[in-house]
Amino acid sequence: MRDSIVVRPITVWSVTPPPSLVTTPIRAAHVEPKPGPLPPPTNRKPLVSTTSDHTTSAVPGIDGRLRLLLIEDDPGDAFLVEELLAESGLDVEILHARTLEEARRRMTGRIHCVLADMTLPDAGGLDLLREVLKLTGRAAVVVLTGLADAHLGVRAVALGAEDYLVKGEVDGPLLARAIRYAIERKRAEESERRLVEARIVSRENARLERGLLPVPLIDDDSLVHHARYRPGRRRALLGGDFYDTVQTADGSVHLMIGDVCGHGPDEAALGVCLRMAWRTLVLAGHTGGELLSILNTVLVHERRSDELFTTVCMVTVAPSRRSARLHLAGHPAPLLLNEAGVNAAPEEPAGPALGLPVDLVDGTLWPGIDIELGASWGLMLYTDGLIEGRIGQGSARLGTDGLVGLARTAVQEGASGDALIDTLVSRVEALNGEALADDVAVLLLATRERT
Repeated sequence: MRDSIVVRPITVWSVTPPPSLVTTPIRAAHVEPKPGPLPPPTNRKPLVSTTSDHTTSAVPGIDGRLRLLLIEDDPGDAFLVEELLAESGLDVEILHARTLEEARRRMTGRIHCVLADMTLPDAGGLDLLREVLKLTGRAAVVVLTGLADAHLGVRAVALGAEDYLVKGEVDGPLLARAIRYAIERKRAEESERRLVEARIVSRENARLERGLLPVPLIDDDSLVHHARYRPGRRRALLGGDFYDTVQTADGSVHLMIGDVCGHGPDEAALGVCLRMAWRTLVLAGHTGGELLSILNTVLVHERRSDELFTTVCMVTVAPSRRSARLHLAGHPAPLLLNEAGVNAAPEEPAGPALGLPVDLVDGTLWPGIDIELGASWGLMLYTDGLIEGRIGQGSARLGTDGLVGLARTAVQEGASGDALIDTLVSRVEALNGEALADDVAVLLLATRERT
C-alpha cells in the first residue's frame, strides 16, 4: 500500500495547539503550531515545478531558486508537498521522480535537496535510502514518509539522511524549515569533510616533502649554513626549485641551487631527482662542467617533456675557505658579501641551461669562474623567483641589481644569517605588492664572523 498524507478536518487555533500535534522528526526536532492540513487533492497534472507567490530566501549562499528533487510515487502526496511549500513562501523549483530509476535520470549537480519517500514501486526501505544517498552527491537528503517508526528514523539518519519527517505531522513552514536546515547541515558536513581530507593530505605531503628537503653535509665549525624555501604551489612545501650543500673528503664545500621550469608536483619530483643525482656525483668525485654534463643526461632521461629545462648555479669553496669556483648553467649569479660590501658575482663566462640533447653536450659547455672570497664572507645563492617580482605598478622587475641594493641596505641595518634572508624575501614581496607567485629558494653559506 502506498504511503499517504493524512487529511484531517481543519482546526483554527486561538492560542496554542495541543502538544500531541507537534512534529516528530528524528534530527533537529521542530515544534510548530499545525494550522491544519490542506483539502484533499483534486484532479491535476503531475507535479513538475512550483514557485510561491510570496517567496522568501531559501538558504544563505544559494543564488536563485532552491532546487528540490521530490521522489514520490503518489501524485496526491506530491501535490500536497507542492502546496505545503507554496504555503511556506519558499522559492523552490521542484523536479518530480516517481521511481528510483527516474530519480537517477533527473538527479543533477544543481539539486540542493532530495525529498524522498521510503516506499517506491522499484525499491523501498533502507535499501532505497542507500541508493538515494549514492546518487545525491552534495545534495541534502530528507526522508518524508508515512512510516512513523522512530527506530527506522534513527537508522535512516545514521545512514546519512539529514532529517526524517512523517507525513501528516508536517505543515508548510515546518517542511520548508526542515529543507533549509538539511541543506545547511549538509553544507557544514561537506565543509568539515573537505577540511579533514585537506588536513590529512597536507600532513602526508608535509612528511614526504620535509623528508625530501636536503640536510647539509658540512663538517666545519667555521661555516654557517642558512636556507629558505618558498614553493609557489598553494599549500605545498616543495616546488621545482632545489638546493644542496656537501663537504667532500678533501675539505672542499660544494653548494648548488637549481630551478626546474614550471610549477607543480612533477617539477618538484624532478627537482628532487636532480638534487639527489648531484649529491651522488659530488660524493663520487665529479665536479665542474663534467658534473653538469652528467646532470644534463639525468634530466634528459627523467623529464616528462622535451621542453622541460633546468637552470643551475654551482659553487665549490676551496679548503682554504678564501676562494671559490663558480659554474653557471643559465642561472642568476650569486651574491658575494665580504669586506668590499655586497656585490653580484660575475655572470660570465656561463653555459646554457640543462636540457640539451645528450649528443650535443660535453663538459666544456660550462666553464668555471674563479672568485676571491676574502677572510670573512658570505655566498648567497637564489632562484629567479626572488628577482622576478615587480617593483611598483608597472611591468619593471627587481632583477639582480635590485636585489643587490636591497641586500646592501639590509646588511647596513645589521641583518645577517636567517634574518637577512627573511628581510630580503619580505621586502621583495612588499615591492611586488603581494606574495611571490614563483618558487623561491635561497641558500646562504657564510663564515661565522659574518653571522
